[in-house]
Amino acid sequence: MTQRLRGRVAAITGGASGIGEATVRRFHTEGASVVIADIQAEAGRRLADELGDRAVFVRTDVSEEADVAALVDTAVDRFGQLDIMVNNAGIMGALGPIDATRMSDADLTIAVNLRGVICGMKHAARVMKPRRSGVIISTSSPAGVLGGIGPHIYSAVKAGIIGLSNSVAAELRQHGIRVNTIIPGSVVSPMTAGIVVDDAHNLAGAQEVLGRTALLGRPIQPADVAAGILYLASDDAAFVTGAVLPVDAGLTGASWPSPYTSGRYAKPVALLEAGRRIGGEE
Repeated sequence: MTQRLRGRVAAITGGASGIGEATVRRFHTEGASVVIADIQAEAGRRLADELGDRAVFVRTDVSEEADVAALVDTAVDRFGQLDIMVNNAGIMGALGPIDATRMSDADLTIAVNLRGVICGMKHAARVMKPRRSGVIISTSSPAGVLGGIGPHIYSAVKAGIIGLSNSVAAELRQHGIRVNTIIPGSVVSPMTAGIVVDDAHNLAGAQEVLGRTALLGRPIQPADVAAGILYLASDDAAFVTGAVLPVDAGLTGASWPSPYTSGRYAKPVALLEAGRRIGGEE
């Protein structure tokens, strides 16, 4: 079978768990050398050790520019280049009503979820521009498109990622660099488990809850999103830039019940209810 990323080098933030881990595994299977970036050092090192020679872990706090610069430099020093940057690290961050928002929590949410992406784009472009090639992919959220399904600051920064990506795509296309955004739906992951069952470690519970409202018959898995990221990173998407790819079972594209659909909600009710709860409406 042809490996779609054979000979490529990818750096993936938030790469030790959830969507990031699934992307690391898929890219590695497809022939890429992978630099796993995460603040979770034990999990990141364990994954790199499992994958072997074409994988390395770099402890990275994406809110710190020096950490992101070191991540990119490690990719170049270890593997000779950086072809793909996946800005995936994120936190739910500040919760509750807007009039009760603690600015320290808001600042942290912005620092990790948006500043981290800016740093990733900046330093990826630094090493990609001289080679006149590269791909930058950043993770947004349905909360960045639809109101009321996520915390306020999280929703704002996820919307910001889309605007930032589109703007940077317009700049970097002249350098042969593609810039795109992925929108995962309610994926069975530690972050989502923390919302829908109040326990980031209870993936089975999240699977059960999300399964009751799955729009296409089953919950979205991290590997499903990794497949979308792989497409954007591969030559199959050679002329795709400035795009937003939803992998959300139609949540952002068809968010209300169809008159041709009987007995099913088109919005994942559990996630909406959780969004209202952590937003302070209940």
